[in-house]
Amino acid sequence: MKKIYLFAAMAMAAMQMQAQSATQDTYIGASLATEDLNGTARYVGMGGAMDALGAEISTMGSNPAGIGLFRKGQVSATLGVNVQEEGKSFQDGSKTHVSFDQIGVVFSSRTGKTSYLNFGFNYHKNRNFNHVLYAANALKGSAQNRMTVLKDMNGLFLNNGLAYSQLDDLYLGNMVLDENDVLHDYAGYSYDFNRANTGYIGEFDFNISGNIKNRLYLGLTVGVHSVRYKNYSEYYEILSSQEITDVLISDNHKITGYGYNVKAGLIFRPVEESPFRIGVSVATPTFYRLTTENYTTIGTNVDRESAKEDFRFNTPWKFGLSLGHTVGDYLALGAVYEYADYGACDMRTVDGRYYDWYYDTYSESSSSDNVMKRHTENTLKGVSTLKLGAEFKADKNLAIRLGYNYVSPMYQENGVRDQTLYSPGVYYASTTHYINWKDTHRITAGVGFSFDKFRLDLAYQYSMRKGDFYPFMKDYSASYEYDVLDDNGSVIGTGIETLTNHCDAVSVKDNRHQIQCSLTYTF
Repeated sequence: MKKIYLFAAMAMAAMQMQAQSATQDTYIGASLATEDLNGTARYVGMGGAMDALGAEISTMGSNPAGIGLFRKGQVSATLGVNVQEEGKSFQDGSKTHVSFDQIGVVFSSRTGKTSYLNFGFNYHKNRNFNHVLYAANALKGSAQNRMTVLKDMNGLFLNNGLAYSQLDDLYLGNMVLDENDVLHDYAGYSYDFNRANTGYIGEFDFNISGNIKNRLYLGLTVGVHSVRYKNYSEYYEILSSQEITDVLISDNHKITGYGYNVKAGLIFRPVEESPFRIGVSVATPTFYRLTTENYTTIGTNVDRESAKEDFRFNTPWKFGLSLGHTVGDYLALGAVYEYADYGACDMRTVDGRYYDWYYDTYSESSSSDNVMKRHTENTLKGVSTLKLGAEFKADKNLAIRLGYNYVSPMYQENGVRDQTLYSPGVYYASTTHYINWKDTHRITAGVGFSFDKFRLDLAYQYSMRKGDFYPFMKDYSASYEYDVLDDNGSVIGTGIETLTNHCDAVSVKDNRHQIQCSLTYTF
């Protein structure tokens, strides 16, 4: 970067922003709300299609009634290795990492001739954020900094007395606005983007379950979620300019916090003489209390914006229907259908904090960010998940498993991370990029070895999805009037010119291999 401008007015705006919220929008919510296929190696090897089959520790997070089929106590632990196919290691992000995926225990006690009351605890990695991403493309005159110019032309910076996003503030204070308050519209030639996501959501499930006459199984699980999300990205633009030839935006973003939900389920055998069973489950939204913080820099002068704030986020309800059947003691078949409307995700702003000195208690109130909520409804949609799985026992000590998952797309085809909304999630945004991921396919396989009271399970999972990456809003424009002059330089009318900022999508992939090993002990 050849020339940098810095103004006191911009610095004052930056000081005000530090008390405001960092990025909390539809695309962050979508990342927090989705779940991976994870758990014990047996569960993963069968594609997670065990909600009606039960007697598997991992089902307490999907259909709590599955724990009601245990007749003995059990404890298990799982380690995994995850490998991303594409991308290259960047900053803290790596294509390969070892993961502690699960540990759980079930205690079973007889309460009648054919009835049991069971208690269980299970931890599993609900969401793995580790992912490195690289994207590059030509800009054909558009640019991220040009968004700032067009937003200013449309008068967005004066809305409700609020200025602009952290990113707009950096562009205005350092390159777009000069010392004479003249906007400079720098055209882009090309860009390079690197991003490293790390972290996870860990889920701690506490379960109570049982059965009635060995035909109806009921279960309830309370889940506590721990969020550890970290993101670092670098966006580098080469500009078609002699004055400023390039610009680098570096962003650090972290989200931490916790959430809770309640899951209920039942399994029943409609025909007493048949092992065929049907499962039904429902999960409340996960109610998150989160803290987001970030700092963003421009160029090599390390001019910096930062923010830290608490916010609330509620995921959608989830519903499940499952089928399970066994043939003798050598074949088990399972199928699961789940549905969740991600358009109902609710990003919430903390608008009240109360401390009772007499009782020494603290409480908060929050309200929906209605503008962002409408944007989420128009950007995300209902997702259907189909899980199929089978287990074949070649003999009493050897089991072979196969599974398949299909997850329909979460994003609308025309979904966009709108940087013009009157919402805190936009006012203080530090990045503009987004990805509209398409459907997901998972293929799984596994093998289990039993010896005495122990069982060793191995599983392999291959997941595939594609997406469209955009460095900023794919289309945005602003118009202005200009004087039309005759040959003598006299004004004879006015004209209108429209400036546009357009970027093409770049196809990206998220293909992963996962290998897991579980050790289980029955007591």
